[in-house]
Amino acid sequence: MRLASAIPVLFVLCIMLPARLSAQVKGPTEAELVSAASNVSDWLHSNHDYGSQRFVSVDEINRSNVHRLIPVCLFQAGDTRPFYTSPIVYQGVMYITTTYSTIALDATTCRVRWRHDWKPKAQENWPLQRGVAIKDGKVVRGTLDGYLLALDTDTGQVLWEKAAADASRGETFTMPPLIYENLVLIGPAGNEAAIKGWVGAFQLDTGQPVWRFSIFPGPEDPGSETWSATQTPTGGGAVWTPFSLDAAEGLVYVATGNPAPDIYGDVRQGDNLYTDSLVVLDARTGRLVWHYQATSHDTHDWDLTQASPIFTADVAGRPHKLLVVTGKDGLLRVLDRETRKPIYEVAITRRENVTTPVTVEGVHVCPGSLGGVQWNGPAYSPRTNMLYVPAVDWCATYKKAEELRLEKGKLYMGGSVVRDPEGRGTLTAIDASSGTVRWQYQSSKPMVAGVTATSANLVITGELTGDFIVLDGRDGSVLYRFNTGGPIGGGVITYQIEGKQYIATTSGAANAFLWRTPPASSTVVVFSLPKTAD
Repeated sequence: MRLASAIPVLFVLCIMLPARLSAQVKGPTEAELVSAASNVSDWLHSNHDYGSQRFVSVDEINRSNVHRLIPVCLFQAGDTRPFYTSPIVYQGVMYITTTYSTIALDATTCRVRWRHDWKPKAQENWPLQRGVAIKDGKVVRGTLDGYLLALDTDTGQVLWEKAAADASRGETFTMPPLIYENLVLIGPAGNEAAIKGWVGAFQLDTGQPVWRFSIFPGPEDPGSETWSATQTPTGGGAVWTPFSLDAAEGLVYVATGNPAPDIYGDVRQGDNLYTDSLVVLDARTGRLVWHYQATSHDTHDWDLTQASPIFTADVAGRPHKLLVVTGKDGLLRVLDRETRKPIYEVAITRRENVTTPVTVEGVHVCPGSLGGVQWNGPAYSPRTNMLYVPAVDWCATYKKAEELRLEKGKLYMGGSVVRDPEGRGTLTAIDASSGTVRWQYQSSKPMVAGVTATSANLVITGELTGDFIVLDGRDGSVLYRFNTGGPIGGGVITYQIEGKQYIATTSGAANAFLWRTPPASSTVVVFSLPKTAD
């Protein structure tokens, strides 16, 4: 009788167990994404946290032992295209991208968990790829032919795919998405194809569109009055760098690109909103909350590239909610998020002839179109109260076209940009409260890699020379250097697994034509301290 009475109970338990397992919620959850700034085990956003501070409170690797760092594993993706991915790490798994592939790796051994290779279904545009976003068991990325796709974090299986951008017009996804609640936020690159830039939200569960904000305003939209009426094609305002988010306020901070045609401004008289601007949107609805234009009527291809980091620091003796905006014009501006006004600005590159009109004969300008801050932005350390800003110091001669032409398959520049023979890079440490430059590291090549600060007062980054470097965040002295064999232009991150700190850097090709670097294979190199003897 006892056995018989137990059978129904056992039967119920057996049928309930699979249901409970299938109902398990995969992460990371919204709560985990919101609290990423205090998470030392994972790297959950392309810039570590919603506020894009790129600061990790971890100190196993510090000034006293950093010289003992060794590479513990590496992974080669078998790709020689530009490797700009920003790795994501969650529960010991690292997610990276190449132009066509999405790859999951063990974050301590570099062993492949799975790999998904995308087969384009529309016109292929810019081949650059800067990473994924993850939430609720989904890995989300964009493609060069304008698709959004979600993959299962455990298996790489395609969960959904949507044609989200118009590839036939030159729209392409190069930026990592940002996921907030059930929304995937992203926008297309393609200024030099004269696309009309936008930011869109798509449902995380299905990929269905939810809202779209037009950065390039339509005829009846606010901002349209800042463009002169003309029959000549104009465009711009595309996006290609990570967004930042104030989760408490539900606001997404977007840095927008240049107007088109880039140099020939005669056909687009006016300020040309909302190009080269910080655009702040309600993340749930896409409604414009406020904006700040860094460069009006741009004729130098001076995209605003970064709306990051978001942080709080004392200014003139009292706390202020601050935001950094930087771009290719070589200026760093710190804005008050409450008054929406600039507090200070700092030149981080040479700035020469910045207001001189571009002529047919040519004008030498600093910085050029490859100058300033590119696709990786500043880090902020609350320990040192400094901003660490990677930049490119590279001048160029701009020449306006005698006649404007829009030709299919060619960049819509309206002129030419001839770069100086060489450009160099800098990493500048700036007092976040005052704007005072504390120190500057100089590189023989442009500095475009990710920068990460830690509570051990270390600053970690890489160079297009191929060198992975660790600096003292207080004075800029180089504490460690390791040549990875290929230019470093993607993410440089740190995380802790089972109490051990790791640092991962991306090493691989940069755009050889633009950055004048040698070919290289897309490689992830992971560093840590060697095991100590028992």
